[in-house]
Amino acid sequence: MALKKDKYNQIVREYDNRQLKNKHELDMRRKEVFEAVPELKQLEHDMISLSAQCGRLAVMGDSSSLDKLKTQSLDLQARQIELLVSNGYPADYLELRYHCDTCKDTGFVDGEKCNCYKQAVADLLYSDSNLKNILLHENFNYFSFQYYSDDYIDDVLGVSPLTNIQKIVAGCKSYIKNFDKNKDNLLFMGNTGVGKTFLCNCIAKELLDKGYTVIYLTAFRLFDILEKYKFGRDTESSIDASNQFSYILDCDLLIIDDLGTEMNNTFTTSQLYLIINERMLREKSTIISTNLSYEDINSKYGERIYSRVISKYSIRRIIGKDIRKIKAFNNI
Repeated sequence: MALKKDKYNQIVREYDNRQLKNKHELDMRRKEVFEAVPELKQLEHDMISLSAQCGRLAVMGDSSSLDKLKTQSLDLQARQIELLVSNGYPADYLELRYHCDTCKDTGFVDGEKCNCYKQAVADLLYSDSNLKNILLHENFNYFSFQYYSDDYIDDVLGVSPLTNIQKIVAGCKSYIKNFDKNKDNLLFMGNTGVGKTFLCNCIAKELLDKGYTVIYLTAFRLFDILEKYKFGRDTESSIDASNQFSYILDCDLLIIDDLGTEMNNTFTTSQLYLIINERMLREKSTIISTNLSYEDINSKYGERIYSRVISKYSIRRIIGKDIRKIKAFNNI
C-alpha cells in the first residue's frame, strides 16, 4: 500500500530541502574562495564556456575539435584543484556535497527507491520511536566496559562479565562489517540493565551510517502495529499500520527489543512466527533482545519459534550487574 499523500509530500519536501541546502552551501563556498583566490572565479567562467563549446561540437559531430576542448577542460580542472589545495582548501571544495552520495539526494537510483528514501519513510512511520536522537548518545563511542566486572567467573559461561562483553562487542563489530554478506540474526539474552538495548542501538547507528534501513521497535510497539494491521478497518491508524507492516518485513535490519514484555496470546505468538520466518525467507536480518531464558522462550512462544531462534540466531548472553542501578548509585 502506498503512503498517504500528506506523508509522501512531506518526504518529497525533505528531499527538495536537501537539494536547496546543498546548492546554498555550494554558493557560500564559491563566494568564499572567489574572494580569497580571484583566479578561481575566472577558471570557473572558462570551464563553463568550454563546456558550452563542447556541447555544440558534439551536436555538430566535430570529434577532432571536441577532443582538444576536452583536453583543455581537464587542464582547467587540474589548475582549479591545484589552486584550491595550495590555498588550504579541499580538492572537492567547489563540488556539490550530498546527504546521500548514492542517489545525489534525489531519493532514487535508476528509477528504484534509494535506501535513504526507504529509511526516510521508516523514520516517518516510526517517528514515535525517537531512534535517531537516542543514537546520538547510545553508540560505540559512548560504550564503556567499566560497568562489567572482572572479579568473578560466571558458572555457565566460564568467563568474567568483562571478558564476555569484550567478546560480544568484538562480535557485534564483525557483524556490522560483514552485514551485507552474512545476513545473520542475533539474540541478546540477559537480565534487566546489562546493556542489551544499548548494544542494539550501537549496531543500529553503525548500519544507518552505512546506508542500510533499520527499524527499532519494542515488542509492545511491534505487536500493537501488527494488531492494527490485522484488525483495522480502513482507519488512518490501520493504513499507517499497513505501511509499517511492509517495512517490518522488508527493512535491512529489524530490531525487536524487550521480547517477552508484551501481552502474550495466540495472536502475538502467530505474528511473531510470521515475522521471524518471513524475514528469514527474504534473507533479512533481525536482532532480538530479551530477559527471557531458553525455557521461557519455549514455554511462552512454543516449539516452532523456539527452534527457529535457537537454530537460526547467533545467541549472545550478556552477564553482569544492572548498569542503571550502578549509574544511579554513583550519580553518573
